[in-house]
Amino acid sequence: MTKQTKKQKLLAEKLGDNQQHYGFDEALAMLRELGSKKFDETVEVAMNLGVDPRHADQMVRGMITLPSGTGKDVKVAVFARGDKAEEAKAAGADVVGAEDLMEDMQNGNLDYGRVIATPDMMGVVGRLGKVLGPKGLMPNPKLGTVTPNVTEAVKAAKGGQVEFRVEKAGIVHSGIGKLSFSDEALKENFKAFTDAIVKAKPSGAKGKYVRKIALTSTMGPGLKIDTADVEGA
Repeated sequence: MTKQTKKQKLLAEKLGDNQQHYGFDEALAMLRELGSKKFDETVEVAMNLGVDPRHADQMVRGMITLPSGTGKDVKVAVFARGDKAEEAKAAGADVVGAEDLMEDMQNGNLDYGRVIATPDMMGVVGRLGKVLGPKGLMPNPKLGTVTPNVTEAVKAAKGGQVEFRVEKAGIVHSGIGKLSFSDEALKENFKAFTDAIVKAKPSGAKGKYVRKIALTSTMGPGLKIDTADVEGA
C-alpha cells in the first residue's frame, strides 16, 4: 500500500469525501492552509453554467477588469503602424509590428497573453485566424482588442483585465489572483468575476444559469462554493 504524504493526509482529514459546499472565506482559508510554501499559487474560479455554447444565443464571452489585478505579467502583442505603433510601445506593449509580427506568429511564436490590433491592421491579422483562433487570441472588436485606442487596450491588458469564454462543457474559468493577495483583494476579484458572468447571461439560457462554482489553487483541491454566495446566481 502506498504511503500517504503529509499533504495527502491533511487533504483527507480536511475534505473527507469533498461533497461539502463552502462559503468563499472558508474555502480561501482552506486553500491557504493546504497551499504550497514553495511558490505563489494562482487562485482560480470555475463556474458550471446552464448553457450550450454550440448555440450562438447561449455563448458567454467578454472581458472584465479585476479590481485587484491578476498578479501576472501579461505579454502583449500589438498590430499597428506609424503613430499607433509608437503609442503601443509607449503604453508598454511587449511586441509591436505588422507583416513582420504576422510572419513571426505563423512560425509558431505565440507566447502572448493578449493580441491587440488597430482596425486598419485586420487585413494582416485576418491571415492568422487558424493560428490565433484556437488559442483564443484573435483580436475582436466586441472584446476591445480591435481598437484605435491602443494605449487604453494595452494598459487594460497589463492592469488586470481578463477575458472569459465558456467552453464546450458549459464551464467558464479564470485566475483571480495569487495566494499572496489579501483575503479582501481576492474576494473583490471573485465578486467582480462572478458578477460579470451573471450579467453576461445569454438570452438562450434556460433553467438555472449558475449551476456549480468551484475555487481552487494551482496545487490545491477544487472546493465547491455555495452558489448563494453569488448575487443573481
